[in-house]
Amino acid sequence: MLSDPLLTTRREDGRDVPLLVWRMGRPLRAVSSAPLGGGIGVRRWVLNATVPMSYDRDDPADHLTELAGLLGLDGPGVGLLTGVDVGEVVTRTDTGVRVWATVGLGTPIPAAAPVVPAASQRVGTVNIVAYVPARLGDAALVNAVATATEAKAQAIAELGLPGTGTPTDAVTVLCPPDGPAGAYGGPRSQWGAPLARAVHAALLAVGTDTVVPWSDRLQV
Repeated sequence: MLSDPLLTTRREDGRDVPLLVWRMGRPLRAVSSAPLGGGIGVRRWVLNATVPMSYDRDDPADHLTELAGLLGLDGPGVGLLTGVDVGEVVTRTDTGVRVWATVGLGTPIPAAAPVVPAASQRVGTVNIVAYVPARLGDAALVNAVATATEAKAQAIAELGLPGTGTPTDAVTVLCPPDGPAGAYGGPRSQWGAPLARAVHAALLAVGTDTVVPWSDRLQV
């Protein structure tokens, strides 16, 4: 079981900046597209950190490693970044699957849209962390990421937004490291179906309300 994350802060540039930290009672198998700890492997923690919308570091993995060190997180883990306040995390559960989503949809884009100059984009981020209570094989983990992404895109379409996600979305799916390995993670599989429903519900819970970037909140 993966428990709810701890909401904490770190001090940067004279401000208390929020972070979400999942500390696991035991290592879990994970698949992730995060800048730190991406790929497939055993992970001991997950960190989702708010950064200003002006964030321009070109070494996010190193930055997240620094943050993990400040928090005393040991061993391999997963690190994500977002411009929204991670304190606004949305949680949904379905048939034992748990999903936590931090959602910024200020600039949704269609995945296959023509290239737009980065300077003209206001980037948002949807970070999804999910826990499946049964071991999944490698292929099933990869399929679970696709399923979560499909469910996110479905919710965005139902909200009437002109896109399938944002340029910087990330997904992390975790499961136990032992037990028989499930072979499937698609949207009609035993664990893919509740995963899809939980992700879909989390995105719909945020709705079309504009999520104010954390750095902008400090100016209002």
